Amino acid sequence: MNTTATVATVAAPPETSLRKADAVTDLGAVAAAATSTPAVATAAAQPPTPTAKRRPAWVDVLGDWAGKILPPLVTVAVLLGIWELASSQAGAALPPPSKVISDTKELILDPFFNNGGNDVGMAWQLLASLERVLYGYSIAVVVGISLGVLVGQFAIAMRGLDPIFQVLRTVPPLAWLPIALAGFRDGNPSAIFVIFITAVWPIIINTSIGIRNIPNDYRNVARVVQLNGVEYFWKIMMPAAAPYIFSGLRIGVGLSWLAIVAAEMLIGGVGVGFFIWDAWNSSRISDIVLALFYVGIVGFILDRLVSWIGRMVARGSSVS
Repeated sequence: MNTTATVATVAAPPETSLRKADAVTDLGAVAAAATSTPAVATAAAQPPTPTAKRRPAWVDVLGDWAGKILPPLVTVAVLLGIWELASSQAGAALPPPSKVISDTKELILDPFFNNGGNDVGMAWQLLASLERVLYGYSIAVVVGISLGVLVGQFAIAMRGLDPIFQVLRTVPPLAWLPIALAGFRDGNPSAIFVIFITAVWPIIINTSIGIRNIPNDYRNVARVVQLNGVEYFWKIMMPAAAPYIFSGLRIGVGLSWLAIVAAEMLIGGVGVGFFIWDAWNSSRISDIVLALFYVGIVGFILDRLVSWIGRMVARGSSVS
C-alpha cells in the first residue's frame, strides 16, 4: 500500500506539469491569434490599388456647371412652352414667344441703330437709363453712407434724424416726381432726383445698423492706439460694417432701376421706361415684352455687380 501511494504521489506532478504546459500553449495560441487579428483587419481595411485612371478634372468642372445651368434652363423652357401654348389659343391677349421674336427681330439684331430723336435701338435706350441711374445712385451712396455713419455713431443724431427718415422713406418714389419737376424744371435732373430719393433710405438704415453693431472691443482698441477719424473709418468702421452697408447698396440699386423705368414713363425722352410707354401707346406689345426682358437682365447684372464688390470689400472682416 505504501509503495503504491508513493508511486501515485510521485507520478502526479508530471501530469500536472503537462496540463500547465498545455494551458500555456493554448494561451499562447490565443494571444497569437488575437495579435494577428488586427493585422489581418488592417490588411483587409486597406483599399485595393486602383487599376482604372481617374476622371479628368474638366469632367468634374463640366458636371458642376451643368448642375448649375441646366435646372434654370429647363425651368425657362417649360415656362416658355406653357406661354406658347396659352398664347396660341384664339382670343389670347398676349403674343406667344415665337411672335415676339419675329416682331422684334430688327430690335434684337440691330440694338445700336440711331434714326434721330427717340427712334434709337434698345442699347441706346438702356444706356440712357443706366446713365441716369449712375448719377442718382452715386449721389445716394455718398449721402446714404455719410448719414448712416452719423446716425449710427452718435445717439443724438439718431434721435433727431431717425424719425424724419422713417416718415420720408414711406413716400412712394413717383410722388416725388412733381416736386422734382417743379424744382428743377427739367425732366432729366428730376429723374435723377427720384432715383436718389428712392435709393438713399435703405443705404442709410443698413449703414446705421452696421455702425451700431461694431463690437465695443474694436472701439476700445481704436481709442488705445489713438486712431483719428479717417483711420477709424477705414480701419474699423468699413471692415466691420461693410456687409451691412452692401446689403443696403444692393437694395438701393434694385430700387433705383425700378424707379427710373417708372420715372421715364412720365418725363419722356430716350430711355427704356419711355420706350415701354411709347410702345404701349402704339400697341406694340411684342416690343414691351422685349424691353421687359432687357430690364430684368440689366437689373440682375446690377445686383450681381454690387454683390461682387461687397464680397471683395468685406473679405476677411469679422462680420462676413
